[in-house]
Amino acid sequence: MGIEFLITSFIIVVSPGTGVVYTLATGLSRGARASVAAAFGCTIGIIPHIAAAIGGLAAILHTSALAFHAFKYVGVAYLLYMAWNALREKGALNVDDDSQEKSLMQVTITAILINILNPKLSIFFLAFLPQFVSATEPQPIIRMLSLSAVFMLMTFVVFVGYGLFAASVRDQVISRPRILTWMRRTFAGAFVALGLKLALADR
Repeated sequence: MGIEFLITSFIIVVSPGTGVVYTLATGLSRGARASVAAAFGCTIGIIPHIAAAIGGLAAILHTSALAFHAFKYVGVAYLLYMAWNALREKGALNVDDDSQEKSLMQVTITAILINILNPKLSIFFLAFLPQFVSATEPQPIIRMLSLSAVFMLMTFVVFVGYGLFAASVRDQVISRPRILTWMRRTFAGAFVALGLKLALADR
């Protein structure tokens, strides 16, 4: 496994995106355990895109404008919903004590959906993985699966780091209502910006 793959993957993983924003928001609002659940969900959400790339479904998204845009706008709508939810007092960034009781499964499912509803991920894997698979590779599928596993592991580790950092400053945020208000607005704005970026994305 080449160092080029590891470096490229790391740059992609640490770059702010919907998964990073959600994991940070979860760490700030619900603490360390929930942030790990969010990181896990974001990682699991990569699997369908890997399967699509390996199975050729990503090529359909790439060549079919209708399929791509239909999938894309579902993702945009979900990001806008996340923005609205972030602004609500009892929404995604609720930091009351009761929020700690929120199901970790619900956090995980939300994180999975955030990553699944992004057609650019499928196209990314369609363009990204083959670059690191030699034309003479005797088992290209196995090679792509092993590279994908490394990418997922790196995603989980980095996202957990993001989430635990956010959780570590949670008490300071909770004790300052004005910071909490601006935090809600910031994350809502981030989800809107990511939604607009996805809406304007070309195949």
